Amino acid sequence: MKKAELVFIPTPGISHLLSTVEVAKLLVDRDERLSITFLIMKLSSDPKIDRFINSVSTACNRIRFIDLPKDEPDPNQPNMFFFSLIEAQKHHVKDEVSKLVCQSESSPDSPTLSGFVLDMFCTPMIDVANEFGVPSYIFLTSGAASLGLQFYVQALHDEQKVDPTEFKGSDAELVMPCLANPLPAKVLPSPMLNKERLPFFLGLARRFRETKGIIINTFEELESHAIDSFSKGNTPPVYPVGPVLNLNRDGDRDEESDKRKDIKQWLDDQPLSSVVYLCFGSMGSFGVDQVKEIACGLEQSGHRFLWSLRKPPPKGKMELHPSDYSNPRDVLPEGFFDRTANIGKIIGWAPQTDILAHPSVGGFVSHCGWNSILESIWFGVPIAAWPLYAEQQFNAFMLIVELGFGVEIKMDYKSEFHSDGNENVISAGEIERGVRCLMELCDEKREKLKEMSGKGRKALEIGGSSFTWLGRFIQDLAYHLP
Repeated sequence: MKKAELVFIPTPGISHLLSTVEVAKLLVDRDERLSITFLIMKLSSDPKIDRFINSVSTACNRIRFIDLPKDEPDPNQPNMFFFSLIEAQKHHVKDEVSKLVCQSESSPDSPTLSGFVLDMFCTPMIDVANEFGVPSYIFLTSGAASLGLQFYVQALHDEQKVDPTEFKGSDAELVMPCLANPLPAKVLPSPMLNKERLPFFLGLARRFRETKGIIINTFEELESHAIDSFSKGNTPPVYPVGPVLNLNRDGDRDEESDKRKDIKQWLDDQPLSSVVYLCFGSMGSFGVDQVKEIACGLEQSGHRFLWSLRKPPPKGKMELHPSDYSNPRDVLPEGFFDRTANIGKIIGWAPQTDILAHPSVGGFVSHCGWNSILESIWFGVPIAAWPLYAEQQFNAFMLIVELGFGVEIKMDYKSEFHSDGNENVISAGEIERGVRCLMELCDEKREKLKEMSGKGRKALEIGGSSFTWLGRFIQDLAYHLP
């Protein structure tokens, strides 16, 4: 293979960007002929993203980043927000790729444009890749079973003429090739049950089928059943190359270093495996009523806790980056801080991988974002599932039923990330029960999780399953070179 340039286009937001950059690092480390250009869509200024990008650019000269001009859609239309944003960026992407092609043609030493690697929401960019005569690949930041679900629902709709939105509120169970167990319809991702949003998600799966391959952030030993279900040949090839995790501190700054030290110091003072860590992702937050129930549930459980508490966006607005409370006492029950001073700590922003790696952490109350699930497996920390939005209910089902690695707080809980805080409130009693079940999880389940953690680490080593799949992807990329 001659020198090859890949164009990566991630969805805006730190959680998708981190794992996408990590897979780019794996590729350039593996093959010196590859270089990668990221085209970055920005919704608003985010210093954390800027610091991360600057750090990666400095460390690797074969990964570069280009900011696309802002064409912001209406933020008051959250259901269509990502789709309209990405569609509006197509002409900017075409302009930037044209410049790359011109540079390549003017210099014989420059790499040749060889393909686009697109986030799952960026399928409109397949049209741009086609204009340049290069193949498109998807990088899926969720798991293999989640991909199988998308293909299943799309085929159900297009081939069997079944309307998935009819499953809303249903007790039906769905049998699909990517799962070993029937899936309760109530844990289907909410966009698949919404008549306005369904067409766009069906469109994603249809366009996935047009690509030359799908890179997935998972590993064969974790999702063997789902990965085997793609072997029939009616979908593009899949490449499980994970777990792709951002375990270093790219873009760390002094302020965050100070917060890390403070959190580490507190964890250092706690007994082994005694702390339950609560965090609901980069966009997860709750209204005041739910915050009070969480606080009461934690206090009643009697377990030590480290709680990442984030402020919800203003009513009717969508924010990708919830802020921290200036004074958490304003939303917590009266006297809570004083009564729990010896067993609990409230934080805002959380250095999640540092926390999960700490030996005093024995459980994780999580929204079940795929990155968080992979991190919990990597560090062998069991999860109590409290999904919020997107495919997280499905991930919770995977974690608890398919894999047997966690416990449930409420698997079918739904609160879209653009909600105004009027979600259904889970009671303190339910939260207390979930925390107790998590922290008192039997040794057999903890040992099973620890074993899978070892398999995930081995998958990335030379000769491991993910190492091998990454090599196959590079071979297939060379085969499809224009």
